[in-house]
Amino acid sequence: MKHMNSRASTLIEALPYLQRFADQTIVIKYGGNAMVEKSLKESFAMDITLLKQVGIHPVVVHGGGPQIGELLKKVGKQAEFIDGMRVTDNETMDIVEMVLAGSVNKEIVANINRAGGKAVGLSGKDGGLICARKMEVTRHSPELDVPEIIDLGHVGKVHKINTEILKVLEADKFVPVIAPVGYHKDKAQSYNINADLVAGAIAQALGAAKLILLTDVPGVLDEDKNLRSKLTTEEARQWIKKGVISGGMIPKVNCCLDAVEHDVKHAHIIDGRVPHAILLEMFTDDGVGTVFSA
Repeated sequence: MKHMNSRASTLIEALPYLQRFADQTIVIKYGGNAMVEKSLKESFAMDITLLKQVGIHPVVVHGGGPQIGELLKKVGKQAEFIDGMRVTDNETMDIVEMVLAGSVNKEIVANINRAGGKAVGLSGKDGGLICARKMEVTRHSPELDVPEIIDLGHVGKVHKINTEILKVLEADKFVPVIAPVGYHKDKAQSYNINADLVAGAIAQALGAAKLILLTDVPGVLDEDKNLRSKLTTEEARQWIKKGVISGGMIPKVNCCLDAVEHDVKHAHIIDGRVPHAILLEMFTDDGVGTVFSA
């Protein structure tokens, strides 16, 4: 009986969150170990299916860096990175698109459908979803009077999100699963875009209730390496200045801050290594990561 009461308490705890987020859009960036380990892939697919079943509208944006690296290695092409960004020439762009919009995207769609959901795979080129522009990157050097311009090839940034296709899918009870490949129609070029940035831009364009970034860390850690469950935008910016937030966590935090400053109610960085992390973050009082608010 005690065990049954515990289950009932869990459902009751979830009730106010189910009510709050009914008919709301949640944008989820899917990446890291959650995309690699079989059990985590299954739990993610079940989470997405459950969200849709209870009347919440999840939109999934996925990465695929390791999978791209594996295929590049198989074809004998050396991967090159500058400041953490993949240099993407024409051949690499073909492989990026093949992996992201092909094998990775279709596996995620299949997993969600197998769990009982109705997922549809898209790239940013479908329906003009992600209008992209080439990313301009400069590097300042004491030896040069002017900043050095670095050409990363087909690395892009989001110029505009066309939400029409997403709203059509949402109305028909489908889950969009989006590969972060954008397109510049005037130049007829495809661009590889960071999945966090795409997820943030889509969350803003849809006026999402939440942006959730799945990572391989517990969330944002304080100076003593303890998890901080909540941060305001001001606190987060101070932590970046002080170096408490550093390295690869900075762009993820900035992505969340940009989202909450542009009408996304909450943004989260959560540990995708935890089974059912999305449900735990959304429907329990404690959550499993760091939430940002204005």
